[in-house]
Amino acid sequence: MAKSDNITDSKIEQNMDIQKITKILDLIEKTGFSEVEVEQGDLRIKARKGFRGSVQKKEVEQKVDTKAASTKTILETNDNQTIVRSPLVGTFYRTPSPGASFFVEVGDNVKKGQTLCIIEAMKLMNEVEAETDGKIISIFIENAQPVEYAEPLFLIER
Repeated sequence: MAKSDNITDSKIEQNMDIQKITKILDLIEKTGFSEVEVEQGDLRIKARKGFRGSVQKKEVEQKVDTKAASTKTILETNDNQTIVRSPLVGTFYRTPSPGASFFVEVGDNVKKGQTLCIIEAMKLMNEVEAETDGKIISIFIENAQPVEYAEPLFLIER
């Protein structure tokens, strides 16, 4: 083994504490996080759950699809109606900021691309836009309530 290899190996050993890495991996397992990244000096560790996290996600999506399908059957009785669904899991807001007016009310006419609401997910504000021109027939979620993926938010009549 060359002298430079020994220097490199000892540097790695100094910077990397196996016990710390093990604790981080245990923490990921216990908390249910699917990914974590830790940086300390020159050392950067990124750990991601593999297969087990994917299975859980798939089970959740299947449950959501069943709920969405039953709601769709009830609501889509008319061909000229469109259901606007939540594109992600988060918190539903009908206003751009606290105390502001609602983006839309039942009875309002909307244009394709018009902002209908905001869904906050992981401190990011995501605008949900109208998929078609039409009139708001129903709003299914109360302001500041949690929403699931594909959950119906609005019913628009074209």
